[in-house]
Amino acid sequence: MENKIIKIFLVILVLSTIMSSCKKETEEDETGVDYKKVEIPTFSADSAYNYVKTQCDFGPRIPESEAAEKCGDWIISFLKEKADTVYVQPFSATLWNGKQVSGRNIIASFNPNSTSRVVFASHWDSRMWADKDESAENHHKPLLGANDGASGVGVLMEVARIIKGKTLQQGLDIVLFDLEDQGSPSWADTVVEEQNDWCLGSQYWAKNLHIPYYSAKYGVLLDMVGYKNLRFTKEQQSMTYASSIMNTVWNIANDLGYSNIFINSMESSVMDDHVWVNHFAKIPMIDIVQNSPKGSFFPYWHTTKDNIDCISKESLYKVGHVLLVAFFVAE
Repeated sequence: MENKIIKIFLVILVLSTIMSSCKKETEEDETGVDYKKVEIPTFSADSAYNYVKTQCDFGPRIPESEAAEKCGDWIISFLKEKADTVYVQPFSATLWNGKQVSGRNIIASFNPNSTSRVVFASHWDSRMWADKDESAENHHKPLLGANDGASGVGVLMEVARIIKGKTLQQGLDIVLFDLEDQGSPSWADTVVEEQNDWCLGSQYWAKNLHIPYYSAKYGVLLDMVGYKNLRFTKEQQSMTYASSIMNTVWNIANDLGYSNIFINSMESSVMDDHVWVNHFAKIPMIDIVQNSPKGSFFPYWHTTKDNIDCISKESLYKVGHVLLVAFFVAE
């Protein structure tokens, strides 16, 4: 009887070891590598912050303004020093009120010969109307968009700086969309039900890709990523189009100790640039976007208080850290 018990115990022990080994192999196969062993470039929060501040120093980057022209030229010049190739994609679009305006999408490519590509994106314009401001006197004034626009661009400019000249196993394209934030203001009589008066630059790019037959494995959109009280949830349309990418990014954030920021909860759908990239370009793209518990994106969204005082260096670092780990793990 005692020998029989010992044999049963040994069988259970062997099966348990095999199952544990299989589980470990499966976990490693999800990413292909142990990301903790991958050398990740150091993200400089100070550098990213300075890029955000410089954008704001130009003034509101609203359509066809002097600030937009100068800031766009500065971004293009910066990226030409870092990337292998930079594309400037001019386009015209119609605003909610019928006005025709011009814009520029800016695309910086790294390791352009690689057929395995990733897209990181943000929008670089700021809104023409502070229509959510607590003071009605400001509802027709433009805003700086330090968090809503400049923060994502600042993170991606820092990514461009630190990967310049590095040997990459895959290609990276940083796409900066113009005319994202010019949808109909809350005081307007006109309401566009389809919400296609927003994200005009990404709609154009997704329908007119900067090179013929361009494709990418996945994309990550950054929007409002510099606020001191970061809170990201699994945006609904991201989960619909690219759930595996979103889950991977959230798992990485959790392992890095940022689970209090990257909340493991799926919440409401957001109209943002990723919607059109998924729909027209067929590139699975997720949206990392601020989602405050009270329903607004963040307290100073579309107000004149969305200025450099909103920006936290620590927040920029955490987002940049997650983004870099995701990129280099995928290699």
